[in-house]
Amino acid sequence: MASPLGVKEHDLLVPTSIHWSLDDVANWVEEIGFPQYRECFTSNLIDGRKMILVNSSNLPRMGVTDFDHILFITSSVRELLGIGKPFWNRSIADSTNTPMGLFLENKSRTGPSIDKMTFSQFLRRS
Repeated sequence: MASPLGVKEHDLLVPTSIHWSLDDVANWVEEIGFPQYRECFTSNLIDGRKMILVNSSNLPRMGVTDFDHILFITSSVRELLGIGKPFWNRSIADSTNTPMGLFLENKSRTGPSIDKMTFSQFLRRS
């Protein structure tokens, strides 16, 4: 179903934060209480599309080493992007992510076809 503006209903579910610039992400990091990590995010070129890749595995490599900060930031990223917390007891046979999570992972890449891809198109392809 399309809205009056021609935007499909599924596409309205995509978080607007995937369009954030480096400064937008750095400002958000400050807003959630971590101004000391602004440079970590900007020097690692974390924009809205790269936010999906921010997790507890790569935050220490970016310079965020306090465990409580890592937990809070990863939880905040998941909340911002509307992605649920991964289940600790997930079977390896299960899909690793929700359709939105898989779409956002795809959008974290660059290229003309990825830039144009909408969530509705992704759902049709899947």
